Amino acid sequence: MKRDELARYLDETLETARFRDYCPNGLQVEGVAEVQRIVTGVTASQALIDAAIARGADTLLVHHGWFWKGEDGRITGLRKARIARLLAHDINLFAYHLPLDAHPELGNNAQLAAQLGWLPDGRFGEQDIAWLGRLAVPKTSGELAQAIATGLGRSPQLIGDATRPVTRIGWCSGGAQGYFEQAIALGSTPTISGEISEQTVHLARESGVAYLAAGHHATERFGAKALAAHLAARFGLDCEFVDIDNPV
Repeated sequence: MKRDELARYLDETLETARFRDYCPNGLQVEGVAEVQRIVTGVTASQALIDAAIARGADTLLVHHGWFWKGEDGRITGLRKARIARLLAHDINLFAYHLPLDAHPELGNNAQLAAQLGWLPDGRFGEQDIAWLGRLAVPKTSGELAQAIATGLGRSPQLIGDATRPVTRIGWCSGGAQGYFEQAIALGSTPTISGEISEQTVHLARESGVAYLAAGHHATERFGAKALAAHLAARFGLDCEFVDIDNPV
């Protein structure tokens, strides 16, 4: 498959044009023109780049790419080392941030719900990136935390009453703790995201609504994995999701 054909397909499928994001979405580093083997992952770290090279990949497709707003744009140090490795092996780098959080089927939040058996019925937050829904089987907040630990292989941090029954949940993968107050207003009991901030604890205590921090990396693995499976099925490409362990 031609690189430019893949770029057009991904941009259209993930609707990159509708998002106001903190980084460029799409092709970030240009490599070989013909795509045959793709490695997908969460973050374009040196470890994932090395894994792609070891597997003979010509394309790397990630959720967290490079060139974030507010960063020093100079190509020095660790940034130079990462880019040099890609260029030396003529590897394309594609990155999709908010588009891969929000996609209704392949996105992190859709896939998180599928992984954990949640039933979505609404969206909220900026650009409708966060999700609302309910549980297929009634649980308390503590039982939900246990189910998340089993499903993600990582125990979430639970702030709030573990015995309170869950009637409705709000969730958003990654660093979306800023949506907690909005989720509370929409009836979420509790709210799940990847990260937690100091003020999140006070909001949970004062509102009586539990908050579960399930891990930034842990909640954002499934979009890249689903995208790999989708591209393999649709185009017959050799696609592999590689999970680089990250405890955060």
